[in-house]
Amino acid sequence: MARQSVSPQITTNILEFVKTNQMRAGDHLPCQMLADTFRVSRAPVNAALKKLEQMGIVRGEPNRGYFLKVDAANVDTVKPEATPEGEDEDPLYFRIAEDRLAGKLQERVSENELIRLYDVARTRLLKTLHRIAEEGWVERLPGNGWAFRETLTSRRSYEEGYVFRAVIEQQAMLLPSFVADEVAFQKARAVQTALGEGGYETWSRAEIFKANNDFHEMIVACSQNEFFLDSIKRINRLRRLIEYRITIDRSRLPRQSAEHLHILDLLEAGRRTEAAAFLYTHIMGASRIKAPQV
Repeated sequence: MARQSVSPQITTNILEFVKTNQMRAGDHLPCQMLADTFRVSRAPVNAALKKLEQMGIVRGEPNRGYFLKVDAANVDTVKPEATPEGEDEDPLYFRIAEDRLAGKLQERVSENELIRLYDVARTRLLKTLHRIAEEGWVERLPGNGWAFRETLTSRRSYEEGYVFRAVIEQQAMLLPSFVADEVAFQKARAVQTALGEGGYETWSRAEIFKANNDFHEMIVACSQNEFFLDSIKRINRLRRLIEYRITIDRSRLPRQSAEHLHILDLLEAGRRTEAAAFLYTHIMGASRIKAPQV
């Protein structure tokens, strides 16, 4: 069991190693060298390399080891932890989320209360709470207490959040300070292409939310206005919890990704006003699809 918990992290470490060293397709990835680099045994490294082989990033050759199949520049288009929905979901996470949305959990709770309520070990609880804290809807208090932050909990507040996003993101794109970030655009294009060409079938809800969240925050960041960006980050943090509650219609994700790519096309062509109008329609269209489920 220990090896299974380590190998996903080693998979990510190998990809970071490849990118940091700007490796090229055909370069050798010696197992022992990687084990020494990450200070682990060969077993988790081998498990990680086999996972990367299944993903088409490396190829294994008998008696020779593993070799990179793609250049480092193309590594970001692949999701190392992409798994069919449900396989990587944490039941405790969603129980806490549902109870918080339903008002069953007070704003402030202690670890002992949660342990009794969910009948889990403290280490198990803390793992989930730290994940929630990283997402921004709970924070640790001195001692063993935790405080839930404000979040969107009703259909009305959810719809209002979408209207806010549509207006802010559109106006951010029209600011005189807006400058297209070519590097960020290239990365966003790779992620959205991967999502639309098959990732929508295998990525988890968290990965899909992050991919699309990052896209919109990247667009606003191009405005070079920290107030606009802080506002969007805050509303995205507030809606994260309720987004996970909504059933994903995966069949619409290729169209959503195509619309994101169209926005990039318009911006790269210098048609910023047209891109802003399309972005507003894109966001409000998503609201009409999702809001009825809240």
